[in-house]
Amino acid sequence: MSAIGTPVSLGSPVVRDPARGFSEISSEDFMSMMMSELSHQDPLKPNDTQQLLNQISSIRSIESDQSLLDSLGGMVNSNEFASAANLIGTLVSGITEQGSRAADVVLSVSRTSDGPVLNLFDGSRVPFKNVDEVVAPLDPNGDNNGNNDGGGDG
Repeated sequence: MSAIGTPVSLGSPVVRDPARGFSEISSEDFMSMMMSELSHQDPLKPNDTQQLLNQISSIRSIESDQSLLDSLGGMVNSNEFASAANLIGTLVSGITEQGSRAADVVLSVSRTSDGPVLNLFDGSRVPFKNVDEVVAPLDPNGDNNGNNDGGGDG
């Protein structure tokens, strides 16, 4: 019999997106393939159980890695959105969605499938990844040099 889990030994093949690879195979899919393989093996020539355990371990490791990547991706997206939201009220400059240059104050931030987009006062929209300059907001007291002593010489 061929190696454990070969599609030929499992009957009709399941069509999967090759770009997704192992990420499309769940533990239930693997257990189903394993049980099918075990029920069809030659009792006089059983498969190597160590090989089977190694395959189970590999599938679990791949699932764990994929879960970790998904979690990290979500954290990165949340962090990026929070960083963009911190720019509200700040003067920014960058390239708009249409490819033109814009510079204005950020009014709001929108979450899109391509990441956060800054909505500027003039109506233009600049993807967060296209921002190339950020100017600190002006101090409402008129002190923009970082001194908090009231501006005197004393």
